[in-house]
Amino acid sequence: MKRNTILFDLDGTLINTNELIIESFLHTLNHYKPGEYSRELVLPFIGPTLHDTFHSINPEKAEEMIGVYRAFNHKQHDALVTEFATVFETVQKLHQEGFKLGIVTTKIRDTVNMGLKLTNLGQFFDVVVTLDDVEHAKPHPEPVLKALELLDSKPDEAIMVGDNHHDIEAGQNAGTLTAGVAWTIKGREYLSAYKPDFMLEQMSDLLPIAGVEKA
Repeated sequence: MKRNTILFDLDGTLINTNELIIESFLHTLNHYKPGEYSRELVLPFIGPTLHDTFHSINPEKAEEMIGVYRAFNHKQHDALVTEFATVFETVQKLHQEGFKLGIVTTKIRDTVNMGLKLTNLGQFFDVVVTLDDVEHAKPHPEPVLKALELLDSKPDEAIMVGDNHHDIEAGQNAGTLTAGVAWTIKGREYLSAYKPDFMLEQMSDLLPIAGVEKA
C-alpha cells in the first residue's frame, strides 16, 4: 500500500521546544518544590500531558501548577522556540507532492497555533489534532485514528513521525508505520527501544521513505 499520509508530532519533532518545555517545568517546580528538580529530572515529563505529570507530583495543586506552567510557557514561547534542520523544506516538499499532512500533539490548540505561526509551518497541514480534540492522549490510538479519519486515510496508508515513545506506540496501536527522529532529547537509543519502522537522522530522510526524491 502506497503511503500517502504523514502524521507528525509537533514538539521535539517539527519544532525545537525542548528548552521552552524544560524552562517551563523548572520555573513551575521551583515555585512549588524549590531545589527538588534539575534539568535531568524533568526530561521524563516531556511527552506525557501536563495533567498526568502534575497530578503525579501534587494532585491537589495540579491544575494550579498547569496554569503557572502555561503562563510562563506562553510568555517565553517566541524567544525559546526554534525549528529543526530540514523540517520546513521537507514538509513543504511533501505538501507540493500532494501528501495528506497532519499534526497529532498532546498540546492544547492555543499553544500549537503559536508554534505553527512562529515557524510558518501551519500552511502545509490539512489537519491538526490537539489535546482539546480527544478523550485519550497518545499513546492511545485515538488521536492518530482521528487525524486519519479527518484526512480520509487508512492506517496502512500512513506514517506517524515523532520524538517520543508516546508517538511510536500511538502509531503502532493505530496500525500505521512509524518513524522516530534521532534528534530526540531523550536520545536515539531510548527511542530505538520502541522499534519504530524507520529512524530519521534529519527530517529530509523522510522523503525517500515516502517515495519522494530529495531536492
